[in-house]
Amino acid sequence: MSMERDDAREYHIEVGKGDVGRYVFLPGDPGRCEMIAQYFDSPAFVSRHREYETWTGYLDGEKVSVTSTGIGCPSAVIAMEELVNVGADTFMRVGTSGSMQPHIAPGDLGVITAAIRDEGTTSHYLPIEFPAVANFPITQALWQAATDSRLRVHLGVSQSKDSFYGQHSPERMPVAKRLHERWEAWMAGGAICSEMEAAGLYITAQVLGVRATGIMMIMGHPDQSPMTPEEWEASKVEHALPVAIEGMREIIRRDRAAATKG
Repeated sequence: MSMERDDAREYHIEVGKGDVGRYVFLPGDPGRCEMIAQYFDSPAFVSRHREYETWTGYLDGEKVSVTSTGIGCPSAVIAMEELVNVGADTFMRVGTSGSMQPHIAPGDLGVITAAIRDEGTTSHYLPIEFPAVANFPITQALWQAATDSRLRVHLGVSQSKDSFYGQHSPERMPVAKRLHERWEAWMAGGAICSEMEAAGLYITAQVLGVRATGIMMIMGHPDQSPMTPEEWEASKVEHALPVAIEGMREIIRRDRAAATKG
């Protein structure tokens, strides 16, 4: 199947050169794009196709965008590939994740330094031994913004998985023993949360020579016990958005300072 279009837009996300800034937020849910764009100056809707919705605006005079990726590494990597094609080079994953440590509560934030490659997409990019690691300078900037916020924040490794229900209902899977053993291993290793995109984004960014980091609103409990109404309220993704916006502002400030020195 040809990937060529009859115009200059990318095949899946339907954006072209000039439609997005170099700095892009990557939520999973298209419904979160306008929510994030409302923090921009002069936000404008760009496109909507399949799971991909894009808005563009400005932060501190710098052109920035938000594009939804859908659920999981395959669709997230497609979004990154096509955004890089049209000029983006700095990405921040913003979303929700499940707690993997008893001391990490719903409503805490996780800044993701690296991801366990418990998914299949990245094996099409690099051998499994290659680590999925966030870009250090922009993660450091995001960490500063997060620690300056009023929320509790944790720095660490996430588990990027392919199966939501494999995590939440492992006992009904024919490979339940394997799933339980691996979950316990990730926890024992200190993984802070479980999500479905970071590994794909970090490996793809490494291959493409661009920058990626991520911040997650943490939900749930490692033992899958129900959340209280108060915990549900505390872990709404909206509470993480001001931190993500300030993190991107800090990245922009540091980039400008580095360019001035250069």
